[in-house]
Amino acid sequence: MQARSYLAPLIALACAVLAPQAHAGKTLDAVKQRGQVQCGVSTGVAGFSAPDAKGKWFGFDVDFCRAVAAAVLGDPDKVAYTSLNAQQRFTALQSGQIDILSRNTSWTLTRDASLGLNFTAITYIDGQGFLVPRKLKVNSAKQLKNAQVCVQAGTTTEKNLADYSRANKLGIKPVVFDTYEAGFKALFAGRCQAYTADSSALASIRNKEAPNPDDYVLLPDLISKEPLGPAVRRGDDDWFAIVKWTIFALQEAEELGITQANADQMKASADPAIQRLMGTGEDTGKLLGLDKAWVYKAVKAVGNYGEIFERNVGGQSQLKLPRGANRLWNHGGLIYPPPIR
Repeated sequence: MQARSYLAPLIALACAVLAPQAHAGKTLDAVKQRGQVQCGVSTGVAGFSAPDAKGKWFGFDVDFCRAVAAAVLGDPDKVAYTSLNAQQRFTALQSGQIDILSRNTSWTLTRDASLGLNFTAITYIDGQGFLVPRKLKVNSAKQLKNAQVCVQAGTTTEKNLADYSRANKLGIKPVVFDTYEAGFKALFAGRCQAYTADSSALASIRNKEAPNPDDYVLLPDLISKEPLGPAVRRGDDDWFAIVKWTIFALQEAEELGITQANADQMKASADPAIQRLMGTGEDTGKLLGLDKAWVYKAVKAVGNYGEIFERNVGGQSQLKLPRGANRLWNHGGLIYPPPIR
């Protein structure tokens, strides 16, 4: 009896220590205090992140920042956008200027291991390609021997181009520019025979920026893997979890058939998985320091992952990019969200 009296408090203490705990985290505290999520975006990539005539930002990458703002602050418009070129983006995140870098950035070992950041999830599966003038009658990247190829500095694109040229003995001469815009404008001005970037960006350039889109061809070659996704600063695991699980929740919402239009109706579902997402069943928000309806707020604000894709870069957009590998795993794609439970 006496032994049990000593053990009881110890057991209670152990249970308290082992029980799931939600910690606000310094980034979440800062976001709530300022009432805004600071989001780093591109200098303008149509379909992914670009401002309209009134300066309001739209796009695939933008919508993930809006979803986080909805989940954390209850309002998708509580986002301040910082336009960053390739050289500026990591410094802005490291210095605390931004809370999320959502800017068509590839997840690589070097970046993950040496820049003091964490990639949260893959939001777009891409690959590096080439855009060339149709008049050159080039059908393959291997025909670009000794060609001048425009490329943006400080990117994996620049390194991949050098590797591809060396591996295939092409003698490609890179024409390097600090900004994305300067590179494709140089192509249109005839300063290089090709422009290389992620294939999604090239489709955006061809459809939105070219004087006459039919004058340019996207070559079929993909010379790299480019898993794109938002990154956060290393050292705040709580904020890392919030951003990561917001993305996964949008993907799982698509898997469960929850949309921006039917989210209210789905609150009445008897399916436990849907109840967890809609905040009517098990409370997953408390594990992240958020309220019970965090996923509902995100989906209601921007729609599920498929809606974000189709609206910005897919069939409902001007880019009309095929879903391809970015389909859900149960529809022949590679998007596979961990379960929300």
